[in-house]
Amino acid sequence: MYLSIKKSSGFTLIEVLVAVVILTGGLLGLVALQATGLSNNQSAYNRSQATQLSYDIADRMRANASAVASYAVTEAALSAISCTDECKTCDSSGKACSPAQLANKDLLDWKNALSSSFPNGKGSIQIVNGFCSISVNWSENRDADSNGNSDVTTFVMSFQL
Repeated sequence: MYLSIKKSSGFTLIEVLVAVVILTGGLLGLVALQATGLSNNQSAYNRSQATQLSYDIADRMRANASAVASYAVTEAALSAISCTDECKTCDSSGKACSPAQLANKDLLDWKNALSSSFPNGKGSIQIVNGFCSISVNWSENRDADSNGNSDVTTFVMSFQL
């Protein structure tokens, strides 16, 4: 009595190939999920930094209420602020400076914090009828398109003086 055994050559190879393709698709999905998670985590970090820096300049404005009008600044004006010799005297603990000089130093510190905390970090402050609006802008996408444009994210905080 002879048993007939059918030969099916190459069948297990096809099964392994299908399993590898399915596994590869799953791994690519996990990589995409991880990349999206990292991107969202960075975005959340940037928003918390914007909140912190906005509250910081708001507290500085409240502390220097006599020169609050000196804090109103556009993005262009903020980027042009520099520290003069008068501003450097505000750093010394024994020397007093005027409220306007303190406002200039506060804005300089805020500008430096924005540029070091965010990619393309910029800010502006508007004061209208006792209401203040602080705007912080940064680029979520570090890569600009061919025209030099990139996605800009804006955080705005408003409060009453």
